[in-house]
Amino acid sequence: MKLTILGTGNAAVTEVYNTCFAFSDADRHFLVDAGGGNQILKRLKDAGIPLKDIHDIFITHEHIDHLLGLIWLVRMIGQNMNKGKYEGDLRIYCHADLIPVIKTITDLTIQKKVTKHIGERIQLIPVEHGETREIIGCPVTFFDIYSTKAKQYGFTIMLPGGVKFTCAGDEPYNEKDYEFVKGSDWLMHEAFCLYSEADEFGPYEKHHSTVKEACQTAEELQIPNLILYHTEDKNIARRKELYTNEGKEFYHGSLYVPDDMETFEI
Repeated sequence: MKLTILGTGNAAVTEVYNTCFAFSDADRHFLVDAGGGNQILKRLKDAGIPLKDIHDIFITHEHIDHLLGLIWLVRMIGQNMNKGKYEGDLRIYCHADLIPVIKTITDLTIQKKVTKHIGERIQLIPVEHGETREIIGCPVTFFDIYSTKAKQYGFTIMLPGGVKFTCAGDEPYNEKDYEFVKGSDWLMHEAFCLYSEADEFGPYEKHHSTVKEACQTAEELQIPNLILYHTEDKNIARRKELYTNEGKEFYHGSLYVPDDMETFEI
């Protein structure tokens, strides 16, 4: 399974794209979030992921840096449906409260000749806390991260070979989700900034963590592989170096601080 990190930044970045990523198994793809704009189209093109091969998307929550790119995907895929250039259905998974938000935005911004597919070939599928769905041949279990800002879900996916991969959302790991996260081989965890720069970026007031806390969490959970994402963009030129150096003080597994468009074989 190939993991492509399409974007690594938080909501306010300008030097990188907002956080989103895709799992790929040959011509099957599972897209997680879509960033905040039409740059998602360029990212997918550069990653070699054709729109015609995207049939499964999970949107974690309603914030613009995760949701608005989806509107462009709905528009372009819907247009391709009209042209006979898209086979099958598009399945968009999210918690139930997000469905009316997606419907409202698409109705306000996209022509009816495209939105007519919503509810038919473009399916908005509600998922519940603890529910498991099969996506690109893998069981995916969704869970509520108990956000205090906006209802948000994370997920665990069991990859081929029994590899357990968990995305904890874009807020710090919540102990209420231990049963889902325990035993993970890989953990994706947000790291808004360096702990040494917490006074500058104010992560805690935004309900985010620093590299230090993310690494301490992975160490406590005994996670072998940790990916840090959803970061600030002031330090992009040296982000990998700076975040790795701070993180290794608190975490002794394999630590990854990806750049946009970096790929992993999981």
